[in-house]
Amino acid sequence: MKRLFAFLLACASLSTALAQAPQPPEVAARNYLLLDVTSDQVLAERAADTQADPASLTKLMTAWLVFDALKQKKIALEQTLPVSRLAWDERKRGGSLMFIDTTMTPKVDELLRGMIAVSGNDAAVALAEAVGGTVDGFVGMMNRQVQAWGLKNTQFKNVTGLTEAGHYSSARDLAIIASHVVRDFPEQYATYYALRNYTYNKIKQDNRNMLLGRDPTVDGMKTGYTDAAGYCLIASAQRELPNGKRRLLSVVMGTASREARASESQKLLNWGWTAWDAVRLFEPGKAAATVPVWKGQQPTAALGAANGVVVTVPKGEGDKLKTVISRTDPLVAPLAQGQRVGTLEVSTAAGIKIASVPLVVLQAVPQAGLLGRAWDSIRLWIK
Repeated sequence: MKRLFAFLLACASLSTALAQAPQPPEVAARNYLLLDVTSDQVLAERAADTQADPASLTKLMTAWLVFDALKQKKIALEQTLPVSRLAWDERKRGGSLMFIDTTMTPKVDELLRGMIAVSGNDAAVALAEAVGGTVDGFVGMMNRQVQAWGLKNTQFKNVTGLTEAGHYSSARDLAIIASHVVRDFPEQYATYYALRNYTYNKIKQDNRNMLLGRDPTVDGMKTGYTDAAGYCLIASAQRELPNGKRRLLSVVMGTASREARASESQKLLNWGWTAWDAVRLFEPGKAAATVPVWKGQQPTAALGAANGVVVTVPKGEGDKLKTVISRTDPLVAPLAQGQRVGTLEVSTAAGIKIASVPLVVLQAVPQAGLLGRAWDSIRLWIK
């Protein structure tokens, strides 16, 4: 009877959780995921961990590594690059092109525009050779980086996304890669991913992300298509709300047409805006709690979240949230700034946990002198 009661209680809790969460719309895609980038919460998904052909969504990883090389000053935007025979031969393999040839020396900036705005496979190869020495060397860099991020369902075999055995990713992994591009390189994201079209060598091509022209909040991301992958789209949208900026990112894979990938992405984004609220609980650097400290030069320490705390909840549930702080006790100096000493857990009124955020020391607390430490040692012993 006890086991039966526990099972029924668990089922009731699960039913409450399912009832509270808004139900996503019907999405005509094999795999999809909607991520609230601001709170880092997944709002909806289907087969998000299934390995699938990523097509040109691959170029998000290619771009991240090129942006990182620029940051490390291994290459420069105005630097000109030779076009190898390998890059030129991409015209024989099918797929999108920037239309460069071996007589040209395009700049890194031009190749980035060609790879991102018009999905040029030839541009991707030229950039990969510049950063990795060879395409194979660059592919190795891609795979090492996804391993460093802990992505379990991604393996790259090329830099373009053309179908190849062993080349795969998942909706969740691609959402993580895309969010790294947005967060790690916001300036480059704003410069390249919002381009509506690009002209090189008198050839003008439109960005295939149809949402750039339809939804003013969509400021970029990437399309992809192969026979194996179907039509794919990652779309990123940002709105300025009363409590700050909020960004959503949708991934749809395996849709039936260009129009379908745009409309299904739009459907997910609209649902994310209307069915969910983003609640800012604490600003970056602001104290969530002030707690006692032993053997320190100050008697207390301010604890907070390094990047603030934002959670996404079903619309109208924001004023019903509960927060619980668990921390190391006793806290003994010295405490370094940024040292993790606790956790802030956020749950709904029904007790469903929706976020767990590390709490860190906001300002260092140096160790007290000999007498202060001795006195607190006695107090701790008595306590």
